[in-house]
Amino acid sequence: MKILTNNKQESIWAHSIPVKEQLKIFVRLLYFVRPYKLEMILALVGAFLVSVINMLLPFVLQYFIDKYLIKSHPALKLILFFALLFAMGTIMKAIIQFIYEYFYAVGSEKTLENVRRCLYKKMHSLGMRYFDQTPAGSIVSRITNDTMTLSRFLSVWASAVIGIFSLVTSFVAMYCTNKPASLIVLAFLPILLFIIWFYSRNSSRLYRKFREYLSDINTNLNEAIEGVSLIQQFKQEKRMMSLFEKKNIALMKTRQRMILLNAFLLSPLTSLLYSLALIASLLYFGYPLRETFIPAGVVYAFSQYIATFFNPIAMVMDTMTLFQDGIVAGKRIFALLDNPELEPKQSANAKDDNIIFNGKVEFKHVSFSYDGKNEILHDISFSIDPGKTLGIVGHTGSGKSSIINVMLRFYEFYQGQILIDGVDIKNYSKSELCKKIGLVLQEPFMFYGDIASNIRLYNKDITDKELVNAAKNVQADGFIQKMADGYKTRVLEGGEGLSQGQKQLISFARTLVTNPKILVLDEATANVDTETETLIQQGLDKLRQGRTTLAIAHRLSTIANADKIIVLDKGRIIESGTHESLLAKKGYYYDLYTLQTNSEN
Repeated sequence: MKILTNNKQESIWAHSIPVKEQLKIFVRLLYFVRPYKLEMILALVGAFLVSVINMLLPFVLQYFIDKYLIKSHPALKLILFFALLFAMGTIMKAIIQFIYEYFYAVGSEKTLENVRRCLYKKMHSLGMRYFDQTPAGSIVSRITNDTMTLSRFLSVWASAVIGIFSLVTSFVAMYCTNKPASLIVLAFLPILLFIIWFYSRNSSRLYRKFREYLSDINTNLNEAIEGVSLIQQFKQEKRMMSLFEKKNIALMKTRQRMILLNAFLLSPLTSLLYSLALIASLLYFGYPLRETFIPAGVVYAFSQYIATFFNPIAMVMDTMTLFQDGIVAGKRIFALLDNPELEPKQSANAKDDNIIFNGKVEFKHVSFSYDGKNEILHDISFSIDPGKTLGIVGHTGSGKSSIINVMLRFYEFYQGQILIDGVDIKNYSKSELCKKIGLVLQEPFMFYGDIASNIRLYNKDITDKELVNAAKNVQADGFIQKMADGYKTRVLEGGEGLSQGQKQLISFARTLVTNPKILVLDEATANVDTETETLIQQGLDKLRQGRTTLAIAHRLSTIANADKIIVLDKGRIIESGTHESLLAKKGYYYDLYTLQTNSEN
């Protein structure tokens, strides 16, 4: 993920996250765990019981060694009894370990499902401005990759909890076994904590740098793949290779430093401290001037407790980088969940009984800005009577699509009024607007499924007869029937295998089958050839019958028969009238039409 800083793109990994913010993110993550507290509590109880059993098992052998093995030759029954007791403890430990790991895994998966569900729900409540400013890949990454990273983060949290239980129970066991020796081992704890702090500080810095370089490499790769034809055409291979090599070497060097740090501070140093603690305790037990004899069982048990004391710490240190990963993933997830760019809200006066009957559309002095600073639409006013067609023309960036965006409530406008049948558009419910306004885009989108589902969009109220009639009316039934499975023909993701014209005709049928009162066409014939355009135009004529139509036109010939045409320039209406009257004026529209006609000829 990249963020803008001083007009430069900077990775989110470029700066460390303050401890206070990390704690805040961690607490918020626990909010998602809360609905599954039963599973997590059972897992915690299981982890605690495993720690207790780890403390008791050495005690069983200690008791056997000191009470029976050293003092006499124990009977076979006694040996078998202690062996069975130890085996039962080990089996019980394995069962409880399975139970707590199972409940923890179930709780974690439910938590991830909860996070993904909240993210998906939030995504559908965001305004179009968010999607304009955020790459689709970044959003997908939040919902998939970052939630999976949280899974690893939760495993770090589990390791930390188990580590704390092991530390406490093993120290209690050592203290109960031999108080002075336990305090000797405890003296190593500050050194261990210092190593953890030092490792965490340096490993997180290196890990952030590693991820930053990795992010740069991914960006470089994406750019190289998407622009490969341009790179080859302008002989930019050496420059691109040099940039990639520079980042790749930096990534390798950072990785080497990480390996060096891990190799020094993880297993070797913790093993050294464990060995020193064990040596110190053994020296204490074997001190020549000691008046009391230390039983062998105590020495054995104590050595096991020391291992239990140090092992979880090494395990937690191994997962430190995953903690950093999880915190950053949490930050990015909450950035999406907290994003204030919501879709426009309808008025508090919006009523379900406000129904669009006729479809008269009026814009009254509407002004609009995408960023709240630079106005795109300036004082736009026009009206369309029911059943009439309005053509909207202008060069790229003139504000054509912005008129559609505010009318369809993709964006909020802050000045003026849009009326449908004399009622403010904000006073209609969202469902009524969706039901009565049909939209056909320049790039029709096809969902994975079949042709029937792409027309019906899984609306069970639409019958098969209505579906076929809609396809026939827009000239789509002909090519659909020629397909092997007709309306059940599979449609791959994005409509692969269908021509642009076929996808456009299916989108016409999709719109017609809902029987909208108002039709919005956003350059519906811009990307098709002339032959296909003729077929689509016939479909459009059927689609427009009896409906109020707003048509953004790329080819001016497609709106020559419109009842009214408005011409936009820099967000203002500079001309309006019929096709003939605008040509007669010999103004801006005349110039556009003449230029386009000459180009086609």
